[in-house]
Amino acid sequence: MKILVLNCGSSSVKYKLLDMTTHEELGSGGVEKLGMKGSFLKHTRKDGQKVMLEGEILEHQVAVEYILGVLTSKKHGAIKSMEEINAVGHRVVHGGEKFNSSVLITEEVIRKIEECIEIAPLHNPPNLAGIRAISELLPDVPQVAVFDTAFHQTMPDYAYMYGIPYALYQKYGIRRYGFHGTSHRYVSRRACEFLGLDYEKAKVITAHIGNGASITAVKNGKSIDTSMGFTPIEGLMMGTRSGDVDLGVVTFLMEKEMINSASVSTLFNKHSGVLGVSGISSDMRDIEKAISEGNERAKLALNIYEYRIIKYIGSYFAALNGADVLVFTGGVGENQTGTREKVCKSFSYMGLKIDEALNTSSRGKEVLLSTPDSSVKVVVIPTDEEYMIASDTMEIVKH
Repeated sequence: MKILVLNCGSSSVKYKLLDMTTHEELGSGGVEKLGMKGSFLKHTRKDGQKVMLEGEILEHQVAVEYILGVLTSKKHGAIKSMEEINAVGHRVVHGGEKFNSSVLITEEVIRKIEECIEIAPLHNPPNLAGIRAISELLPDVPQVAVFDTAFHQTMPDYAYMYGIPYALYQKYGIRRYGFHGTSHRYVSRRACEFLGLDYEKAKVITAHIGNGASITAVKNGKSIDTSMGFTPIEGLMMGTRSGDVDLGVVTFLMEKEMINSASVSTLFNKHSGVLGVSGISSDMRDIEKAISEGNERAKLALNIYEYRIIKYIGSYFAALNGADVLVFTGGVGENQTGTREKVCKSFSYMGLKIDEALNTSSRGKEVLLSTPDSSVKVVVIPTDEEYMIASDTMEIVKH
């Protein structure tokens, strides 16, 4: 079964075509600068060769047309015609309380996704645009929605509720939803497979850390808490997001800087975090280079970033009453060996130990980092959200 996975953002459309029968990646890439001057499609062929196609790509349907065109082209494609695509799986950011699992897309499902726009105004509209584009271009092909928030719908009420008037939760659905759910679900399950543990009986902490970052506590295959909240800004400090901040700071800045809600949202989402503290970059490679050159603000940014990770992991050890596995994933989790070492050393008091030489040499691959006598298994599992979306899509379409 050949499945096309789409991840539609406001200015980009990422894609991957997977053959789920042979477990092959047939082609992948993305449209960038959608709706802007200089838009282009970058495609990676099955043989690994990269292709760049420039064009006037003004909206999502045109972007999807470009994607289908390159996938079926004689020179760069992987399939002879669009009829070979058996299903399309969409990443949908927000399913609110309406969806606790992936679903076959119907008109009713579309209406419910539209109802979630109010709480995800930046994400759900482009997700819907991708769904509508496929409906227009491939009307007979089944589509499946896989929600970032669905995995976290198993959180207990005391974990997802805020200490605000309950009437506001009832009226507007203000609560913690969590994100990166597809990644947390994939790596927690894969870690248990890798270690030979029963996923339904394991206690796992998953650290998806990169430019965007979140940590989740998984008990018996279910998310019981996660660091992101009503929006992705809550929790860890990230590349450009502030993470946890006193609400009083927000109102104080709005008054002092005389800025409105849109401006303050941009400040805390786009200009804060590692970028805001360091004044250099949101990319950890740039931060590490600056630290090596003696830049104190870069050092401070990394210290805050790592300290928040340690705090959240520690709180989830408490929430789970201990854990069997700690998983690192995401760009930083998979590749930044210094951060992994610092985090793990913070839990040496409870018997967590890693092989430091192995940690230093391991980047971007599945590996067991903990020593045989460690109280907690520590693993690196590269995330594969596209495979998870394709897997869900295949199972739903089959049944």
